Amino acid sequence: MEQERYMRGWAKLKEIDGEQGERVIASLAGIAPDFGRLLIEFGFGDIYSRPGLDLRSREIATIAALCALGTAAPQLRVHLHGALNVGCTREEIVEVMMQMALYAGFPAALNGLFAAKEVFAERGA
Repeated sequence: MEQERYMRGWAKLKEIDGEQGERVIASLAGIAPDFGRLLIEFGFGDIYSRPGLDLRSREIATIAALCALGTAAPQLRVHLHGALNVGCTREEIVEVMMQMALYAGFPAALNGLFAAKEVFAERGA
């Protein structure tokens, strides 16, 4: 059962985050490989694999939450790549960040917009 969760999670991680996600997991190998395994099994094997939302909706919710936190810029950048990978447009991402100004404040929205600008530039905007 655990191996099935891991394989399902690994496949979902690669589908959403591609190389970005693989680098995150690899970076944990030297300090907390069990955390990487839990992230794959629970986060992607259990949560992201649920049928209730499509991947676009999940990534929109994720980037909104990470933007609102204001303390998760590296994770936000990974999930901005993921949002683009699953079909979100740059315009939709900008709108999500603007929406966060209303609920998380202008500083959080600005930080989210600057993270999006970096990701867009990496992807050749």
